[in-house]
Amino acid sequence: MSTNNPIPGRLKEIRKQAKISQKKLGVCIGIDESSASGRMNQYEKGKHTPDIGTLKKIADELGVPVSYFYCEDEESAELVCLIDKLTKADKNSLIDYIKNRYQEK
Repeated sequence: MSTNNPIPGRLKEIRKQAKISQKKLGVCIGIDESSASGRMNQYEKGKHTPDIGTLKKIADELGVPVSYFYCEDEESAELVCLIDKLTKADKNSLIDYIKNRYQEK
């Protein structure tokens, strides 16, 4: 099992996809403008890890679920983002489908 922290890479990847600077993201989540860029840079470099409250603010700002930051592979990251967009009823249907599909084998 890998001990690498997936948060820094996921954060950098999704921030760049959103075309938002480190400074702007930091300010949007409530970090003081004078330290926003540096703090976000430390998160992306893995020097510091955001606490869960900060990570939730980042996730909300970037439009992804918090669980996205913990995904160790691209497929899992894509799945959690897609599932997050489903309605509760659709999530329950998906759960039922997967359970039925794999209990048969």
